[in-house]
Amino acid sequence: MTAGFETVIFTKEEGIATVTLNRPDQINAYNIQMRDDLWSVFSAIEIDREIRCVVIRGAGERGFCAGADLTEFGTAPSVEIARTVRWERDVFGLLRRLPAPTIAALHGHVIGSGLEIALLCDMRIASRNVRFAMPETSLGLIPAATGTQTLPRHQRQGRALEALLTGRTVQAGEALATGLVHRLVERENLVPDTEHLARALAQLPGDAAIGVRRAVFAALDQPLADGLVAEAEIATEIITRAGAT
Repeated sequence: MTAGFETVIFTKEEGIATVTLNRPDQINAYNIQMRDDLWSVFSAIEIDREIRCVVIRGAGERGFCAGADLTEFGTAPSVEIARTVRWERDVFGLLRRLPAPTIAALHGHVIGSGLEIALLCDMRIASRNVRFAMPETSLGLIPAATGTQTLPRHQRQGRALEALLTGRTVQAGEALATGLVHRLVERENLVPDTEHLARALAQLPGDAAIGVRRAVFAALDQPLADGLVAEAEIATEIITRAGAT
């Protein structure tokens, strides 16, 4: 199944949903139309029990996503209003809530909200030409689409603060060493390697992968004692559901 939107291409095949950011002439910059398209796509994925894995990637050779489309800022009365309109629909929260495992396939420029999308995914595979940055602070803003919260969870606090405050570019080797990505591959291998991982995740039995994600999020979002309770409850749900089938 393939569905086309103005800024996104959505395909679903053998339990794998692939979401392609599709504004290659603008390095897939995130604009209001992309927000609306992703909201529709992620909303459909959230309730589709046939989907066992989600892959997010960017069209074209220049990059995954160059961040927010700054040309839209000029159409609003102020920068603050522009950002309010942009985040009116919480696409980023919806992405985090997706029940199936998520993989970001990254190449070229991964900037600002592009990096925030990637950090919300469970796994990040990147080509060796990848470049990361969060430049919002230099514009008098902050990375308000989860960046101040997700980056310190993937890197140590000091390194995350340095990246957020300076907006400097992080290249592939450093990204791998510091946890921004889980695997580096050659550019020509990015799609096949990502698809291979997605197929492996989609073939996991029952709701094991979904349960693992819920339990890990419980560990991040709650004190240890509460997380252990959540883990036991999730494990019981999965065993009970498996026994009923």
